[in-house]
Amino acid sequence: MGNLIVSEILAHAEQEYPREACGVVVHNQRRQRYLPCRNLAQAPQDHFIMSPEDYAQAEDSGTLVAIVHSHPDATTTPSAVDLAQCDQSQLPWVIVSWPEGDVRTLMPQQGIKPLLARPFVHGIWDCYAIVRDWYQLERNIQLPNFARTDDWWNRGENLYMTHYRDAGFTPVTDDIAPGDVIIMQVRASEPNHAGVYVGNGEMLHHMYGQLSQKVPYGGYWLDRTIIRLRYTGGNHDASH
Repeated sequence: MGNLIVSEILAHAEQEYPREACGVVVHNQRRQRYLPCRNLAQAPQDHFIMSPEDYAQAEDSGTLVAIVHSHPDATTTPSAVDLAQCDQSQLPWVIVSWPEGDVRTLMPQQGIKPLLARPFVHGIWDCYAIVRDWYQLERNIQLPNFARTDDWWNRGENLYMTHYRDAGFTPVTDDIAPGDVIIMQVRASEPNHAGVYVGNGEMLHHMYGQLSQKVPYGGYWLDRTIIRLRYTGGNHDASH
């Protein structure tokens, strides 16, 4: 990334301050350009939501080579959301601090993030993601993904109970076995949490606001278990 592009990014960060600036770097005909995009977030001083229209226009103008955003009055240290979205995009992320003017490039991790000690980012690294990723890594089974917005469990959206059959699971009542998915209700009006039984009396799970971890399955978690599910296959489209 050349000095001209860095200068343009910093100028955009200054122009948008104290809002977060965002944009993309595109490559076209052996030349890279920085294209500013609109930040549509309701609280643009805290995060960014890049305009889909601007992003689509950038894609049409060349090959995307980086996502850019600024951190007003903060360092270039990436947040958990930055890390997750960088991995999800599989593109480098350029973070600039303003008014300090520091620049950092964050590279995406290839493949699936390690199952233990990952930060919680709803919809990307959450309790359903840990189930999906365990099945991908341990069983080479790609479970479907389902759209889910934060706090769905308090809006009467019973997502786990609605979708588990579509994902190829069947309720079981016999002895627990590795790979069984445990659906729990934790401080909510609907079953809102899931973990995978991994054997040796332990469950892998990812609680809201915590790092993913293995815990003994019993006591608190057993008391909050609503249903236990076993993968039996079935027809489903893993691209959902």
